Amino acid sequence: MARKRYVICGVSTRANGMFISSMLDTFQPYCEIVGLLDSDPARFANCFRKFPALSGVPVYAPEQFERMVEETSPDVVVVAGADHSHANYIVKGLEHQLDVISEKPMVTTGADCKRVLDAQNSSRGRLYVAFNYRYAPIHTRIKEIILEGKIGRITSIDLNWYLDTYHGASYFKRWNRKRMHSGGLSVHKSTHHIDLINWWIDQRPVEAFAYGALNYFGPEGELNPSKEDGRYCGTCRVKQNCSYFMRWSTRSKEIVPDDDHLTQIDKKPSAYNGYRADGCIFDSEIDIEDTYAAVIKYDKGAMLSYSVNFSLPYEGYRLAINGTKGRLETKEVMSKRASYHVPEQTIEYFPLFGGKETIHVVPRSGGHGGGDPLLLEDLFLGADPLRAYDIMAGAEAGAYSVLTGEAIWKSAQSGVPVRIADLLVSEEPEEAGCSK
Repeated sequence: MARKRYVICGVSTRANGMFISSMLDTFQPYCEIVGLLDSDPARFANCFRKFPALSGVPVYAPEQFERMVEETSPDVVVVAGADHSHANYIVKGLEHQLDVISEKPMVTTGADCKRVLDAQNSSRGRLYVAFNYRYAPIHTRIKEIILEGKIGRITSIDLNWYLDTYHGASYFKRWNRKRMHSGGLSVHKSTHHIDLINWWIDQRPVEAFAYGALNYFGPEGELNPSKEDGRYCGTCRVKQNCSYFMRWSTRSKEIVPDDDHLTQIDKKPSAYNGYRADGCIFDSEIDIEDTYAAVIKYDKGAMLSYSVNFSLPYEGYRLAINGTKGRLETKEVMSKRASYHVPEQTIEYFPLFGGKETIHVVPRSGGHGGGDPLLLEDLFLGADPLRAYDIMAGAEAGAYSVLTGEAIWKSAQSGVPVRIADLLVSEEPEEAGCSK
């Protein structure tokens, strides 16, 4: 297998922890990092501290993409900056006939989805969207059960997703809290969930109707200790009166819960230029929602009832998939931060006529439910030849997850159903940085 040359657009926490570390370790024989691009020079310095082997790699500003490609001759562009920056680098990479790996969400708007789809249709390169949750063993087993025909034709799905008061609140501390950067959480986060459903049932979403609200965070949050903007957890004078902060801390020490990616975030005020990851969750600049309930209609007749809540006592989800031959149920409760015993996650299969079957799934180690290592193998080694079904997401899958998330938000704003096809419109692109 030939060694490929990679450039990284967005030297972010995810780029460092998910891609660069594995490319320099497990996949080093197959990967060479030849260029780094970011809007913040401090991120280059941080990357070189973490990975001294990259200290001689050339660095570039966002407007120097063309120069980077000319000077480094890459085979693959990795896009891992803030969500709103993805589209420009994906499109430019495809226009150069290069393969592109994009962190999810692929982009943040329907207009950018159209740009990417048009670029993919005209390129010899191929876009891969890093939907790692597809690869979790419990999720691949669900796909296999559906492919086996045990459920029959899929008619309806119920998915309720829960984020706890640590993980959920984290999005309101960081850049994600601004819609212009993340597309809102119906895009940034829900793309994970919507993509799983789209992939499992192999149907395209065509219409969404939804409600959304900001119930917990922002200045009107019921637990806001003081209506005062510009606070940061590290320096806040009222944090001992903040239930979200004190849930994980004592009066003398902040206790950071174990988390496979949140704990990588550097919260020091001087870590990056003009950016902190510990902004107040009650700040008035927050312009996204923390609660959604939606109904999605699919092109082959299935209907999805979906909800997501970003401030709950525990983390996980409840899933049911109904079909003409039976029903599948599963429930996940993440145990890392739960304060009580968490049972093993199983899949319950109920044939339409007959006895229940309980399916146990062999777990795997690694981030995102064991999905990260398998995703990285497919990205850097190629698709597993022993796998009997497609799992890697491309431009179309990335687009439909984003379009559905945008439709959820727009329906929540307008109070009327939104057709997915109506969101594939063109508009003039804007230049964007890429720090994350």
